[in-house]
Amino acid sequence: MERMRTNPTEMKVLTNHIYELHKGIRHMVLFTCNKKYETMTIERLESQGIPYLVQPAGARNTNVYFGRKECLDAIQLIITRPLNMISPEEDFILGAMLGYDICAQCQRYCQRKNKCNKKQH
Repeated sequence: MERMRTNPTEMKVLTNHIYELHKGIRHMVLFTCNKKYETMTIERLESQGIPYLVQPAGARNTNVYFGRKECLDAIQLIITRPLNMISPEEDFILGAMLGYDICAQCQRYCQRKNKCNKKQH
């Protein structure tokens, strides 16, 4: 009973992501949660045999990538620094891997690339 009252929204979101992963809707997920839920998240993923990677996301949050091993292997090579520091190209690849709308990703890439080009001039 106590567990039901303390099930935070973040953990409900995690449960939904895991469901989508098992159903094949997604091959990889990026789950951002408060650091206080990091251990609970990892325990849940490990109990289901789901591969994952953990990356700090600021002072209070953690990014947890999980899903297919081949996707996580690529993420380890591509995302080597905090997400706010990745290049427009890395951002585009990450969004595509996460299954985000490809047209929206193209638009986001062009906006970020144009912003980078303006900073260089």
